[in-house]
Amino acid sequence: MGTTSSEHKSSFEELFLPQLDAAYNLAYWIVGGDQDAQDIVQEAYVRAFKGFSGFRGNNPRAWLLTIVRNTAYSWIQKHFREDNIIPFDEKIHAIPPDEPRSEASYERQKQQLQEALSRLPHDFREVLVLHELEGWSYKKMASTLNVPIGTVMSRLSRARRRLHEAIAELSNTEVEDEL
Repeated sequence: MGTTSSEHKSSFEELFLPQLDAAYNLAYWIVGGDQDAQDIVQEAYVRAFKGFSGFRGNNPRAWLLTIVRNTAYSWIQKHFREDNIIPFDEKIHAIPPDEPRSEASYERQKQQLQEALSRLPHDFREVLVLHELEGWSYKKMASTLNVPIGTVMSRLSRARRRLHEAIAELSNTEVEDEL
């Protein structure tokens, strides 16, 4: 006895709707824009629904995020032009001193983090989001990204370093603007 269309839809929703926030977060940090991320997630869910009969795994989150990732990179190839990339300055900056965290300070730091992340290459943003926000292991990322585990570790290390540098650069720019 086969499954009906409504049973198929119900099973899909049960497994994949709880993953919506993670799907959006990954898409957002890969492409760097809210509307684009929403479009990518919508397309990824359509693709996932169409391919749902082939889902055999026990980890719907990983399966869906792989589809989101592939959809995002297809979108980038179709829409992203090189002149949209902000060049990154590789100079190492001093770590800004700690300051008391007021609400305004927290919001400023949050904004700096988002800006710094948006300056990173897609490969770096991707590993940071998967590891730091989604809690993926190196092994899981290597499998999903189809790269050796050493590449994941190296990419993550470089991504962290460049993120730190970008935040320092933004902090220094902010200080100079205040002077």
